[in-house]
Amino acid sequence: MNAFRGLLSLLARLMIATIFLLSAVAGKIMNFSGTVEKMAAEGVPSPTILLGGAIAFLILGSLSIVLGYKGRFGAFLLLCFLGAATYYFHDFWKLPPDTPPATMQGELIAFMKNLALMGTMLFLVANGTGPWSLDNRGKAAAQDAAADDDDE
Repeated sequence: MNAFRGLLSLLARLMIATIFLLSAVAGKIMNFSGTVEKMAAEGVPSPTILLGGAIAFLILGSLSIVLGYKGRFGAFLLLCFLGAATYYFHDFWKLPPDTPPATMQGELIAFMKNLALMGTMLFLVANGTGPWSLDNRGKAAAQDAAADDDDE
């Protein structure tokens, strides 16, 4: 049962981190100047500096979660990124009243997606990255040994 939980935990961490790694590489690094321009248009202060920080948060946070090494801290980095990105880029409450319904709906969906991802990060901060993570190496073996001792 522990191997199954470990496998599911690793698979979940890979699935969670994929969106952030792809966002960093394909969305931000490969289009750095375009992203800086978009950030400036949205009112983000010092967009070049903050984009560098965002890329670092995305990559470090993602790798931390995948590996399960300092996973709580990695989830916190991604939580910070998500909070800022949601505030600046999915601020549907600031859209003018004549905004087309499809645009309003798209921003609301993006906001809710980010809210769900923030919940995921809070869950990881509270509970850690689970089995088959570097933070928990050796713990599963100790638990299995304790379970074997209880069976005797």
